[in-house]
Amino acid sequence: MNIHEHQAKQILKKYGVVIPDGVFAHSVEELVEKAKTLKSKKLVLKAQIHAGGRGKAGGVKILNSIDELHIAAQEMLGKKLITHQTGPEGKEVKRLYVESSSNIDKEFYLSCLVDRASSKIAFISSDQGGVDIEEVAKNNPKKILTTKVDLENEISDEDCLKVVEIFNINEDARKQAIKLIKSIYKMFISTDANLVEINPLILTKENKIVCLDAKISFDDSALYKHPEILELRDLNEEESTEIEASKHDLAYIKLDGKIGCMVNGAGLAMATMDIIKLYGQEPANFLDVGGGASKEKVSAAFKIILSDKNVEGILINIFGGIMRCDVLAQGVVDAAKEIEINVPLVVRLAGTKFEEGKKILDSSGLKIISAADLSDAAKKVVEAIK
Repeated sequence: MNIHEHQAKQILKKYGVVIPDGVFAHSVEELVEKAKTLKSKKLVLKAQIHAGGRGKAGGVKILNSIDELHIAAQEMLGKKLITHQTGPEGKEVKRLYVESSSNIDKEFYLSCLVDRASSKIAFISSDQGGVDIEEVAKNNPKKILTTKVDLENEISDEDCLKVVEIFNINEDARKQAIKLIKSIYKMFISTDANLVEINPLILTKENKIVCLDAKISFDDSALYKHPEILELRDLNEEESTEIEASKHDLAYIKLDGKIGCMVNGAGLAMATMDIIKLYGQEPANFLDVGGGASKEKVSAAFKIILSDKNVEGILINIFGGIMRCDVLAQGVVDAAKEIEINVPLVVRLAGTKFEEGKKILDSSGLKIISAADLSDAAKKVVEAIK
């Protein structure tokens, strides 16, 4: 689960991270009134959307007065920002954040994430802050330092020094940076976050280390332990189909392709998406119905796939282990009774209750294209939408 910048900064502040003074609002009038409490001649107005690249899209403005803030906020609120992360459809700005301007001397990049390959916590640091870190990695990889640490209650001073080494800052600033690393690490572990990104982290001309921007993502599976974080969820920033899927405990991510997928198991779902691409098409979604899905859950998943107007064909790929093929088949039939299916439907079933599942589908009256294996299924659904 992602949260907004202003929410991320308040969480970091709670753990001792230094941030600029700032206020947020859902309306221009409220924002302007709150901004009068900020003790700064210059103000920075920021659109609050779940996407990077806001500055290049006009979502960040430096202003010299409350009057300028009023005008800029009116222009920004309700505007659609299109960045490299939003896609061409963009995101509408529904909340604004304004903070005191900072006197920037140097800009850095800092992030903390779970490194699943090593089962460690990885800190990524660079002295090239304020720009796309992907471009730095591509054009100047030596400017990026990765420090992996064992999962413990605290991070050591030695590891902190490794993280901040690339910043090349004076002793006082280095002490502040070490305190920052410790604070981020404590927050990361305590809240079950899976990503913290600060870009830029700055050194001010007053020699203060300040978090100028912040992004935090949390592990969805751990949110039941953190109701105060779940309250920060902004449904306006999420796909309606993904919201609906979460109500049924479905692992669903909307994509831009034409072929809807229903699969059980994340690994098999990834393989299904890959083989669709291999045969020349793009998947419309990632959808894992899970190992022990009920027919009601399967029916909900099928309806979600069909609600995507981009879907021109559907591939159901089920390997019955814990998941029974007859349960899947009955869920598809139940959904089909409520929603008219006007796209090709290719089904590949194997494993537990395979014969029973096939009989349910065969007697349903649905126009189903049967497939012998995954390769055959992918080939047939790609051919069918042509």
